[in-house]
Amino acid sequence: MKHMLSTNGMRRLALVAAVAVGAAICAPVQAQSTAGTIGGHGPAGAKVVAVSSAGLHRDTTIDKKGRYRLGNLPMGTYTVTLDKDGTTVDTRKNIPIRVGANSQIDFACENDVCEAGG
Repeated sequence: MKHMLSTNGMRRLALVAAVAVGAAICAPVQAQSTAGTIGGHGPAGAKVVAVSSAGLHRDTTIDKKGRYRLGNLPMGTYTVTLDKDGTTVDTRKNIPIRVGANSQIDFACENDVCEAGG
């Protein structure tokens, strides 16, 4: 005797299969992420430098809206400095990087305005 699935039974089977395949694809991607970011606000045009305790060095320039972001930083502890016109004007030590999270580090702006010309 042949057993046939109803239309609803076939839909359920297809849904279960799709969910299982989606979970199998997404799970390894999330498990492989071991990085985070440092980002925040500061005076436009200044340079932000992050150095990990392991010696990794990353830097970026704060944009004209007073924002910056250093992405894809491996887990660890960082020292973050603000350099303006070639001079270090502020330093933050022992900044932890957590997987998938942003460590918010804001620097003081002149007259509390971070945007250039504003």
